[in-house]
Amino acid sequence: MAEREQQKMRNFDLVIRNGLLISGDGSDPRRADVAVKDGLVAAVGGEIPSGKEEIDASELIVVPGGIEAHCHIEQSSSVGLMGADDFYTGSVSAAFGGNTTIIPFAAQHRGQKLPRVLEDYHRRAAEKSVLDYSFHLIISDPTEELLLGHLPAAIKSGFPSVKLFTAYDLIAVTDEQFLSVASVCREHGAIVMVHAENNAMIKWTTKQLLDRGHIEPKYHAVSHPVLAEVEAVNRVLMLARLVDASLVIVHVTCEEALAAIERAKAGGLDVTAETCPQYLLFTKESGDLPGYEGAKLIFSPPPRSAKDQEVLWRALKNGQIGLYHSDHAPYRMDKSGKFARSTTPTFKEIASGIPGIELRLPLLFSEGVSKGRLKLDDFVEFSSTNAARLYGMFPQKGCIAVGSDADIAIWDPSLVKTVTKELLHDNVGYSPYEGRRLTGWPVIVIRRGQVIVRDGELRALRGEGRIISRQAHEKTATARRAADIDPANCFGAELL
Repeated sequence: MAEREQQKMRNFDLVIRNGLLISGDGSDPRRADVAVKDGLVAAVGGEIPSGKEEIDASELIVVPGGIEAHCHIEQSSSVGLMGADDFYTGSVSAAFGGNTTIIPFAAQHRGQKLPRVLEDYHRRAAEKSVLDYSFHLIISDPTEELLLGHLPAAIKSGFPSVKLFTAYDLIAVTDEQFLSVASVCREHGAIVMVHAENNAMIKWTTKQLLDRGHIEPKYHAVSHPVLAEVEAVNRVLMLARLVDASLVIVHVTCEEALAAIERAKAGGLDVTAETCPQYLLFTKESGDLPGYEGAKLIFSPPPRSAKDQEVLWRALKNGQIGLYHSDHAPYRMDKSGKFARSTTPTFKEIASGIPGIELRLPLLFSEGVSKGRLKLDDFVEFSSTNAARLYGMFPQKGCIAVGSDADIAIWDPSLVKTVTKELLHDNVGYSPYEGRRLTGWPVIVIRRGQVIVRDGELRALRGEGRIISRQAHEKTATARRAADIDPANCFGAELL
């Protein structure tokens, strides 16, 4: 029997030797081997017999493959502008950045049926993605048909996350619509992601700027004032509290918004803050560049002050921020992208969004771990584990543990690279981080046991990614329904 077991162990497909393992399952960092069989982690520890293939990671760091859970890939905007990356270039770029799973958006625009939207996005991803994938659902047209049938069915089929916008005329939902969607999500186990900015404040401020001739790209940051974010964050927190919905406030940029989220948490609301590298590394002054160079730094919400930057770094360290993603929104610097509406546009006419899917994790490692702001455990939480837990994929994804998918990224903590557009694998043609010197880089990426990136080469084929059916969201806080709508205080009226 012992000999048979030993023989079975020798049949490992892959063994990673002697790496510094940060597994994401709560274990302390340690030197350990990892064995892979049939796409799963088969053993973790020491004295593992040889495998068919071996990787010496003795000078390297072994972590779970990254999960990029906020990215726009092969997605049409509300005005019909398609991003530069399809599911092939987007997923390849993500893979070279140390990611093994992506969760982009399936965007329902006005008049579209949600089942057809999901069918279209799944077809695109299934044909092209080299990484495993799921979808968040963008809802802009919450009809009765969607609320009563299509949305509950989509959540049940493995897509338990919905994104709502409070800004942009063609995609924003009203407060009443927000409540209707959020209550369906609460009932069926989905979490609500929110782009929170006050639409009226942005439109009014934009008009004041344009009427006064302030049209340069740098004024985009002025047109999206901090108060527009703060007001919308406070409002959606109250709306969520009314219906006891679980929230993610995406791309949090400032101290005031973060403080509102912390107050809501203290009051029992299940809410998670997310931020992005652009808010940690740029300020509103960064876009004050000559000519149309500032268009490279037009994204929404815009970056804020140096003080807000410091607050966000502290919030990552102390756990006030739970998610870190790129908000990859890739538009080329030409008439197919940023300048689709005009070759000499005002800031309002320039497409909003920047690329970042490949650099999300190298930026966090270099600026966070290498500079002493974050520990390796923090890096693993923000690269994959937190997203896996929150979005219903743990422990299949987000950790290196026996039985989990063998999604692994092996990092060289001392490898230094300077960001250039030639270094990257997206289809955008520029990087807002051009010229940055980064320390720490993923050198081997393994998806379900298959080495897909090594020695700077792609070893995966388009369409090899698999759809991930995610679990219903479990509340992470002691949520309490607002007292004035609790059935116990409503004379027996069962409202929710």
